[in-house]
Order: sequence, then structure tokens, then C-alpha cells
Amino acid sequence: MSKTLSVDEAIAVIKQQIKPLVNQQTVILPNALGKTLAEDVISPINVPVYQNSAMDGYAFQAKDIPSDGEKTLLNVGTSFAGTPFDGVLDEGQCIRIMTGAKIPENADTVIEQEKVTVLEKQIKISTDIKEGQNIRHIGEDITQGSVVLSAGQKLGAAQMGVLASLGLASLKIKRPIRVAIFSSGDEIRSIGESLSDSQIYDSNRYTISGMLTDLGVEVIDLGIIPDDQLSIKNALLQGASEADMVITSGGVSVGDADYIKQCLEETGQIHFSKLHLKPGRPLTFGQLNKTHFFGLPGNPVAVMVTFMYFVRPAIKLLMGNNNASLFDFNAICQTSLRKLPGRTEIQRGVMVQDPELGLVVKTTGKQGSGVLSSMSKGNCFIYMDHESESISAGENVIVHPFAAF
Repeated sequence: MSKTLSVDEAIAVIKQQIKPLVNQQTVILPNALGKTLAEDVISPINVPVYQNSAMDGYAFQAKDIPSDGEKTLLNVGTSFAGTPFDGVLDEGQCIRIMTGAKIPENADTVIEQEKVTVLEKQIKISTDIKEGQNIRHIGEDITQGSVVLSAGQKLGAAQMGVLASLGLASLKIKRPIRVAIFSSGDEIRSIGESLSDSQIYDSNRYTISGMLTDLGVEVIDLGIIPDDQLSIKNALLQGASEADMVITSGGVSVGDADYIKQCLEETGQIHFSKLHLKPGRPLTFGQLNKTHFFGLPGNPVAVMVTFMYFVRPAIKLLMGNNNASLFDFNAICQTSLRKLPGRTEIQRGVMVQDPELGLVVKTTGKQGSGVLSSMSKGNCFIYMDHESESISAGENVIVHPFAAF
């Protein structure tokens, strides 16, 4: 596809081409953190399993709540969490109960210990009590047979706690997405090597690897491949044989020594190779047999922009997560931004909360696609869509916080 696409058109192509992986495996719960669910988790039990107290206090029957004045109840026992009271409460009786302890038969209300007058074996209660208060009911949190977590959801600490509360010892997860990466270019050197006047260190591979690791991806690092057509072809084929996706940086423009697209045309398929986007115009998306391919630009900032807006949602789709869209935040722009309609422009910004104006944002300064330090200085992208024009200081702009990625 030689047509230059808009950002929206490119994302539509990616969604059309990428389907969730079906590979799954069973793991024990402690090993599931950070993994992606392969199927819905159906609750085998109610949570709570039994009615229990939400407070330290006293359990009794609601019909003992006095209509006026006070009433004295006889304390006939205690219910601890794990050691319940095994009797049946009669009218005029109560038990001491601890938080999480089982509510005894016939009891339906709990009063906090601070709101009673305690006598030797009795308590006094007043009218300021609501029937059924401080009771956690069976299935109040989770109902048996309900979908607790959906397929495609990534498991964090909160999800791990929910699964443990259901007593699930193991579950089915999707095996980690495997992504092979390499950088290309005779001018690229690995860290620790010495540089000549025409050489630079490879930062892109470490940036891409870090962003992939944050997504829970298994990274296959193929290193730096020289600007040689056979070497690049072999690296592409190796990556396609070992991974679900291959990502390269550099070598996807129209230079005489840019062989990646030539190799891709010979061994696979190109879906698009140019975008109406700054930075990130020479982004290539294609196919190597059943392996997806992204050829990212060589400039460091363009690498991060194209990864975050295109590769990230593609990986989410492979994981079975269709909800990779970003929340738009409106902020008052404190910097004038020049732009013509006809392409999407993404600038690095610093967003803060102003006590009077609300969210405000300004650029990090120079916006060249090689100014990698602007990413470490900023905390958001200022997103100007395809049809938008120049922005004057004081106008609203759309921002995407880095944390959203």
C-alpha cells in the first residue's frame, strides 16, 4: 500500500489485520501476576460465603430495637472470625461479634461496640439503630456463577487478590506475546563500544525493549543488523520464525541503503508505509507469513510516538484486549503551536494542575524528532489531530499523559 494514511486510517488497518492469539497455558496463581487472562473467570462461590459482621460490636434481632428509650439485651456468647457462635439467638438476646465473624441464626443487625452501654452480662441499646445495619450479606461482593474477570484482562495486584478470595489455585492465561526486535544501520553501535565521527549509540532498541517489557511482552533481541540486504532478510525471517511480531527501528525510509521494505516486499506484505504524522511519517506496518511487522522510524522520539500510538494498541489486540483507546484530557495550552491541517502532529508537553485554571500544558521546548531528552522532561503528549490548525496560547488542546500508555 503506497497511499499515505491518516492516523485514524492506519489504526483501522491495524485493527483489521490483528486478531487475538489463541495460545494459552495453565499457571498457578502466584505465577499469574502481570499475565493476561485467556478466558473469563467464573466465580465458583459466593463472596462473602456467609453473612458476617462489618464491625466489632453486638449482633441481635432487629425486632429488639426499642421504639423509644433504651432496651437491655442479654449477652449469651461471642462470635469470632473463624470461630462462630453455634447457638440460636432468641428475642432479647445478643452476642459479642468481631469484624468478619459469622452472623448467628436469627440475628440480622449489628450495632457498633461504641454505641452501646455494656453491663456485666448485658448491653443497653437505644432507638438510633437501623434494621440490617453492619451486615455483609452472602454474595454481596461476588455472586456464585458470575463473571469476575473477563478474558483479555491483565492481572495486577487487585485482580490477584480477587482470584485468591475465590480459592482459585490455577487459571488459564495467554502465553506472553513474543516480539523480536533489532536495529539496523551501519552508523549504529552498541553501548560500550567506541564511536567514530559518523557513528551513534543505539538508544532505540533499549527504548523499545523497555516499552515492551512494561506491556508484559517476551522480548527476543536480535541486536544490531548491518545495512546489508541479505543480513536484514535473514534477521526478518529469524524474527518471524520465533516471534508473534517483529519490530525494527531505522531503515524504513527511501534511502538507497534502506533495505527493510525491500526485504518485506520479497518475503511478506506491506499494509502501509507512510502516515500523515509528525513525528513518525515513515512508519511501516506489514506481515511476514503469520508474524506481524512494524518498521519504526530511526529518530528516537518518532520511535516512542509510533510505538505508543500504533504498536501498543496492536499488542493489546494480540492479547485479546480491544480497549486500548486513550482518554482525551483537555488542557489550556500556554505555548503557541503552529500547524496546518492535513496531518496529525504530536508534541511533548509538561502538564500541571493550576489552582485557578485547572489543567495547563506547555511544550518541553525544541520538538525535533531526534530530541530524545524531551521525552524524559515531559509528562504528556499534546495531540493535534488531522484537521486541527495552529493553537494560540490560552486555547484548549488535547493531551495524553504518558502514564496512560
